[in-house]
Amino acid sequence: MIRILLSRKLGELRWTQADLARKTGIRPTTINELYHEMAERVNLEHLDLICEALDCDLSEILVRTPNTIPKIVNNRAGNKVSSVEDSEEKGAGN
Repeated sequence: MIRILLSRKLGELRWTQADLARKTGIRPTTINELYHEMAERVNLEHLDLICEALDCDLSEILVRTPNTIPKIVNNRAGNKVSSVEDSEEKGAGN
């Protein structure tokens, strides 16, 4: 799972979401989605602008933590990316 640590970084710097939106020119709604980790997609240009504005490395605002339930299932035919439905079906049988 990818975690967005923008809220932590802004808190450390005592910046508001509005401060970051003004400094980067990124829409406040987009900043809010990143801040609350609700974004499903992230624009690379936005990440670059945020890192530049906050004077930080990408690793300070994005981290990967292992998934509790693997999303890739290995089988003889090759790897398969499992869906939410596949995970729910496995859980229902227990």
